[in-house]
Amino acid sequence: MQYSQKTASSAHRFDIFLFDAFSNHCLANTVEPLRAANMLSDRPLYEWRFCTLDGGSVQSSSGLQVAPHGGLAEASGHTLIVMPSYGVRRIAPRDVGRALFKVAPHYGRLAGFDTGSWLLAQAGLLDGYRATIHWDELTAFSERFPDVEAVRERFVIDRDRITCSGAMAAFDLIIHLIASDHGPLLAMDVTQLFMSRDAVDQRLPYKAGGGKTVNRALAIMQDSVEAPLTIPALARAVGCTQKTLELRMHAALQATPQAVYRHLRLTRARQLVMNTDLPITEISQRCGYENASAMTRAFRVLFGHAPSALRKAGG
Repeated sequence: MQYSQKTASSAHRFDIFLFDAFSNHCLANTVEPLRAANMLSDRPLYEWRFCTLDGGSVQSSSGLQVAPHGGLAEASGHTLIVMPSYGVRRIAPRDVGRALFKVAPHYGRLAGFDTGSWLLAQAGLLDGYRATIHWDELTAFSERFPDVEAVRERFVIDRDRITCSGAMAAFDLIIHLIASDHGPLLAMDVTQLFMSRDAVDQRLPYKAGGGKTVNRALAIMQDSVEAPLTIPALARAVGCTQKTLELRMHAALQATPQAVYRHLRLTRARQLVMNTDLPITEISQRCGYENASAMTRAFRVLFGHAPSALRKAGG
């Protein structure tokens, strides 16, 4: 079972509009999950560009220098992310407001990350929308822009506007977008790259669909990759019926428990193929397969090539 493909084959492009004193934590939490999604899917699902008002370089609050790809006036894409941080009220409102208003029609969505909502609202681009902002600014934001419905949430998606409250929420938002675009299995894989299992359980975007039952099942699956349980045994270990587990797993991950289990085992196999010199026969045993041929067949179905071909390409 491959990752679902809900978007067009061309990459979704994010243009990230940066300012001096931007948060490089917020920037990394935006770009790194997109990079990981491309790597894990072995396809260019996403691309991104950095831009500034005049095309000049900017420096983050911690001193990171970024040379942009160009100025805002030259940019266009699927989503524009406005990403200032500290000192947002010192940014020239007229210049930025005019520039944002001019380029807004060139994008399908506008997003404000960290304090970016302030600049969008200042340009009149959030009037009539629900929106959030870094919570330090939320009270002032709601008073300054009464035509915006300000809410204390980690991120808000309201039609063609996205707003996000800060760096940690940016990661959650991007994971949510990956899940919406390409399915929750890819979002799960991206999250696991960056976090411990306990953190993954808390941050995956499917709590409403499966909650603790799915999280417990995934934890057991991950702990028993080498000696997989039967699905009835997995359900008993979780404390529910097989039917309940199947329904909740499908609601959460759009897949059966068998398919999710296989996905986790093969993802582990891919990590071992890429990052170790273990023989394919040993990798197959470590991932719960009786022989290398069976694993290779399943690996090819999921990833489109054999483990040996992946290792050769990486070497």
